[in-house]
Amino acid sequence: MINHLRRTLLERTASLGMLAAATALGLVRAGAARASDWNKVAFRAEKPAETVKDIGAANAVPSQDITIRAPEIAENGAIVPIEITSRIPGTESIAIVTDNNPFPLTAIFDVSNGAEGFAATRIKMGRTSAVKAYVKAGDKYYVASRDVKVTIGGCGG
Repeated sequence: MINHLRRTLLERTASLGMLAAATALGLVRAGAARASDWNKVAFRAEKPAETVKDIGAANAVPSQDITIRAPEIAENGAIVPIEITSRIPGTESIAIVTDNNPFPLTAIFDVSNGAEGFAATRIKMGRTSAVKAYVKAGDKYYVASRDVKVTIGGCGG
C-alpha cells in the first residue's frame, strides 16, 4: 500500500526545490507573483466617508442592479458570508464597505476582460452595520446597501 501523505510531501518538496533552483539561476524572479497595487490609504481609513472618498466613490449613485446576499442576522461576526452581484454593464471593480468596522473598507475585487461582476467572501464584522457594495463601471460608481445584525462581534467584541 502506498502512503499518499508521503508521496504528496515528496512531490511538494521536489517542486519547491526546483523553484528554488530556478530562482537561484535567475530564471524566475523572487516576488514576481505579488498582489497588484492596493489602495493603502483607503484600507487604513477609519471613517466610512473617508473610505468612500479614497476609493473615488464619493458621488456613487444608488442602483437596483447591485445585489447583496448576506444574512439578516449573523450569529458570529467573525465569519459573515457576503455575495455581491453586479448586473451593471462594464463592471470594473466591486468594493465592500462595512460602516461600523474599525477600518470600513473590507475588500476590493477587480473585474476584468468582461468577467461577470460577482464577488463572494466572508467578512469580519465587529457589530451590527450597513454593508455597502460600491461598483465601478466606466467613470461612474454605483452603490447598494444591506443591514446585517451581528449577535456576537468578530472584531474583538
